[in-house]
Amino acid sequence: MSAATNPEPLPHRTVLAAAAVEHLVTDRSGTYVDGTFGRGGHTSLLLQALAPAAQVFAFDRDPEAEAAARRIADPRLRFERTRFSRMQSMLARHGVAQVDGVLLDLGISSPQIDDPARGFSLRASGPLDMRMDPEQGESAAQWLARAPVDELRRVIRDYGEERFAASIAKALVARRAAGWTPASTADLAAVVADAIPVKSRKDAAQHPATRTFQAVRIFVNQELEELALVLEQVLALLRAGGRLVVISFHSLEDRIVKRFIAAHAHPERALGRLPLRAHELPQPRLRALAKVMPDAAEVAANPRARSAVMRVAERTATPWPVTPHGAVEGAQA
Repeated sequence: MSAATNPEPLPHRTVLAAAAVEHLVTDRSGTYVDGTFGRGGHTSLLLQALAPAAQVFAFDRDPEAEAAARRIADPRLRFERTRFSRMQSMLARHGVAQVDGVLLDLGISSPQIDDPARGFSLRASGPLDMRMDPEQGESAAQWLARAPVDELRRVIRDYGEERFAASIAKALVARRAAGWTPASTADLAAVVADAIPVKSRKDAAQHPATRTFQAVRIFVNQELEELALVLEQVLALLRAGGRLVVISFHSLEDRIVKRFIAAHAHPERALGRLPLRAHELPQPRLRALAKVMPDAAEVAANPRARSAVMRVAERTATPWPVTPHGAVEGAQA
């Protein structure tokens, strides 16, 4: 299967848009955060659902997301081009300490996938970049040109859940030693495909480099670390009754979200068999409300929705701890 084929891009459709807004909004005049603006699908629908007195803060690293946000002429919307792990500090600059809801639509958007110049996709050959903010950090090509074999193996195995990670890592290093420099998505896809035995490819419809591409993208953008950081901040930001809505597209993201909600909805489970009385048990800071999957109609209209999982949790009244210096734990400068 060639990575250079260039089928027509799928039209961009925001996944679980109506369901996300329905679960998020508890106060039509409240303050909400879209931590992953993308091209504004969720934000636009959210603004339609809110009253004139509401506020919406949106964050995204992508310069094209910033351009899309400028096209929304709504005084209730404030956009910040930044990674969402800076959510709490950025809101503090606007005098906002608590919000009524936070929405996170994880992963990459359809426009990012469909633009060969961004280097995210196997659909067409393009520069091997993969950065959500192409002006910050190390590109995929730069990392692949220098990473040692053990680091390559770990990233491809842990972030791509690729069982041939060791073979792929060795193949990449061997090609580098022969003078190969990773430059395009087609270059990377070809090396990975050659490293995976044909008889071991269970899904003929999936390119053998798909998992490796996922792994490199997650690593380059620090996606899982960003997610862990922002989830802790959400606990401090949400007022009692506020909602957290997270849409994930692969098991690594969903596992982090699921475990985070469970840990704060049932903190007593971490204590095991300690002989504690009821009043000594920690109180939950979250209440798990829902797990939502796209229905058949949405998947038929938007095949990229197939792997989506939306989890919803509600903040309880249990306070979030404050450090001796008065700062709320989880805040990022």
